[in-house]
Amino acid sequence: MGGCKKIFFFFILFPNLAFGQANRYVVFFKDKTNTPYSISEPSHFLSLKAIDRRAKQKIEITEDDLPVDPSYVAQVKSTGARTFFTSRWMNYVLAEVGADSIAMLQSLPFVSSVELVAPGKKLFGGRIRKLEIRNSTTPAEATMVQLQQLGIDEMHRQGFHGENISIAVFDAGFKGVDSTTPFHHLFQNGQVKLTLDLVGNTGNVYQYDEHGTEVLSVIGANIPGFFTGGAFASDFYLFVTEDVSSEYRIEEYNWLLAAEKADSCGVDIISTSLGYAEFDDPSMNYFPADLDGKTAVVTRAAVQAMLKGMVVVCSAGNEGNQSWHYITAPADAKGILSCGAVDGDGVRVPFSSVGPTADGRIKPDVVALGSGNAVILPSGSIGSRSGTSFASPLIASLAAGVWQAYPKLTADEVYDAIIKSADQAHTPDNLKGYGLPNFAGVRNYLARSEMNDAITIYPNPVSDAALHVLFKEPTDETLSVTIYDRLGRALSESTIDATWQNNPFQINVDGMTSGMYLIKVQGPSLVKTFRWIKL
Repeated sequence: MGGCKKIFFFFILFPNLAFGQANRYVVFFKDKTNTPYSISEPSHFLSLKAIDRRAKQKIEITEDDLPVDPSYVAQVKSTGARTFFTSRWMNYVLAEVGADSIAMLQSLPFVSSVELVAPGKKLFGGRIRKLEIRNSTTPAEATMVQLQQLGIDEMHRQGFHGENISIAVFDAGFKGVDSTTPFHHLFQNGQVKLTLDLVGNTGNVYQYDEHGTEVLSVIGANIPGFFTGGAFASDFYLFVTEDVSSEYRIEEYNWLLAAEKADSCGVDIISTSLGYAEFDDPSMNYFPADLDGKTAVVTRAAVQAMLKGMVVVCSAGNEGNQSWHYITAPADAKGILSCGAVDGDGVRVPFSSVGPTADGRIKPDVVALGSGNAVILPSGSIGSRSGTSFASPLIASLAAGVWQAYPKLTADEVYDAIIKSADQAHTPDNLKGYGLPNFAGVRNYLARSEMNDAITIYPNPVSDAALHVLFKEPTDETLSVTIYDRLGRALSESTIDATWQNNPFQINVDGMTSGMYLIKVQGPSLVKTFRWIKL
């Protein structure tokens, strides 16, 4: 990533050490002609949850779901290569190969190409973390702002904490998650369903780095009265895809493999605070023109994950005030929730990466708090971090609550509900996208289909303190609301901003005497008058 740091912290690079003769390559295959697997028997390569997710969303199982032909992998291995992970979606095997064996691999009749993705067998060391912000936070105020800003506190009050929703988190390491109190409930309740380290080819993700710990805490940590994650009752699948010691394209392929594994396990949501543009090997670099939603490996992987019925949430990047100020891949993918950063007042922070994509689409999609976020450190204490890395898990938490509340929605419908109900949905831009979403706004947006008229009032007659004004499609316009008596005399006048988040708008009529009244709602594109009765 060079200037575009993947986990959105700043690093200092040390000179590379000499690499061994063997390097890491992706060996692509031409076909799956002789695979022993069949689309008609998906249970041999997909979990029941994955099959059910596709069925619910009417997603077909296709050839790209089939595993690679194991005989092809065996023949690659017979050349002396060490083979590791295979990809269903892109039909390849990851291998460690000596330079003198490349020609032999390329000559195999079923091999379409061989791509260098990282030098050496394994790389460790070489970078020193330099944190953007590391402040202490008092427990009483720890998660208040970041939850309230998206209405997640209200989501919790309504009983939605992510129960029965599974979330995969891709990051650089989860140090301390298995040993600190704020995460204890995840293990006590069996909520950690899978751990996979794709960098070191182990099951131990509780090592390497603390960035994943901090990101996961925003979603999953929980100690009542001390720290509240946004969807702490979800099930979690933890993947290390990011090698903090180097910056090569293999990490994109790690991301792809994690997405495939998450898919096969039946995961609902992918949350990732990683992004890619520049690498230690400049020949691997991407350029702004490549941010077209279909070029970068990791972008193509994110699109595939979305097409398989998962909601994909990623950080937009922290390059807004750097020479590369654009979003980073996979934030350019169409149909995934790329997240910019705002402060506690909803103002975009200058480092938050901007759009548009190379093909002119609005990015980021939405924003959330990315300045002074409360996180859990590997020690179990509370710290403060800034970056779009921490906006992403907040949006993932919101998506989990929305999907729990509306389990019949498809991934596309969850995406649409979040962006179309955000606070600048009618005037999106390339700084904040569609703006700040909110759980109440999402619920109001999803309830709109039950209305026949553009605007209505209820209850009518009204016996309590509030008359509600409900819009089928709020337009973000400022409207005047005037109440008249039956003789046409104006009794009160107020203004409202018609948004999803204050829909319906409430008018206090507690002090009014019994009788018949009129209410007139007027704006640049709307005039509507209703008769109503106060009991």
